[in-house]
Amino acid sequence: MASPVNPEFRGARRRLVETLQAGGISDLAGLKAIEEIPRHLFVPTGVRHRAYEDSALQIGSGQTISQPSVHARYLQLLQLKGSERVLEVGTGSGYQTALLATLASQVFSVERVAPLLEKARGVLRECGVRNVSLQLGDGTIGWRSYAPYDAILVSAAAPAVPQPLVEQLAMGGRLLVPVGDRDEQMLTMVTRLPDRVEQRDIIPVRFVPLLGTHGWTAS
Repeated sequence: MASPVNPEFRGARRRLVETLQAGGISDLAGLKAIEEIPRHLFVPTGVRHRAYEDSALQIGSGQTISQPSVHARYLQLLQLKGSERVLEVGTGSGYQTALLATLASQVFSVERVAPLLEKARGVLRECGVRNVSLQLGDGTIGWRSYAPYDAILVSAAAPAVPQPLVEQLAMGGRLLVPVGDRDEQMLTMVTRLPDRVEQRDIIPVRFVPLLGTHGWTAS
């Protein structure tokens, strides 16, 4: 992947990786992706100086880019090997999309906010990402045309696990989704097994609400 790297941010990315390692992230492939992907390009210019803090940042349209530690934990939990077909619900800034693109074979990402999707499309193109397909729409219903998926990541909080996403998992596939109310959620791992669907709680998290047919309604 061709990354337009500003030399002044190389050290900042290295320090971010060291912070993530100190916080318990040990997935070397995910850390390498975080060190390579220029997060500063995915945030508004007004907060670019904070791009390599372990902080969530506003990206417009009432949405945020998650803390790098949250992205790193998602990647560590999924343990992608490079051959997977991945669905991302909530493209947002496109940063997580870019991380996934370095770790999986194909990434399909759905975003409901058109300006965010177009901005993400431009930055992904600038970064040389080629193995990503983007769609404007309701991510809570998934993207059935390309199912089943080996992994599905949901980047916003749902009141319950969206059933269409479970149905679009490949056998052995994993779904990561924050589940709870609008203020606090539990990051939940759903695994599709031959005889059942397994669900387990990971850690408490806080995400913006997932809007859509199988999410929250806009208030």
